[in-house]
Amino acid sequence: MNLTLFHDITFYALYAGLALTAFVAVERIIFFIMTSKRAIELEDALAPGAPPPAAGLMSANNVPAKVSKLMLDRMPKIKNRHDLEDASEEAFIEARLELNKNLWLLDTVVTASPLLGLLGTILGIIDTFKALAQSGISDPAGVSAGIGTALFATALGISVALIGLLFFNFFQNRVEHLSDRIKVLILRISESRQPA
Repeated sequence: MNLTLFHDITFYALYAGLALTAFVAVERIIFFIMTSKRAIELEDALAPGAPPPAAGLMSANNVPAKVSKLMLDRMPKIKNRHDLEDASEEAFIEARLELNKNLWLLDTVVTASPLLGLLGTILGIIDTFKALAQSGISDPAGVSAGIGTALFATALGISVALIGLLFFNFFQNRVEHLSDRIKVLILRISESRQPA
């Protein structure tokens, strides 16, 4: 069994996790900036006493517009408070799913990276001990280099996990913030019709 190959695979997996973290982070940052901007625009447009929102604002393909359109489409069918609560809950769940999209990838990277790093370290140390058993202690520098490379896997795994954790926590905060904005939108639309 070639432990060096498995050791290398753990490094590639950790680098892939770092690349995945960067990709998801960039995508979610752009998504949250645009969504927050659209939510504020719609919130202002639906404020009491504000002129009716522009047609383009409501027909855009973003989370606040989708929630608003869903609520406005359901409003004529609402007969009582229970119907309004159901429509509001449906709109909020739809929005929340979109806001949490791809965050499971960051959660997976955060969980798996330290374990992959530890696996890489174990495999590297096993490989170093095998080399030591074959050649003896005739090359202490080679043994030290092997252990250093093995420990680098742990450091890389923890580093990738920390980077992923920072982004994951930041995005969870953004999800909560935007969820509150979505709730305000739903409430403002709901106020336009007060069922019995």
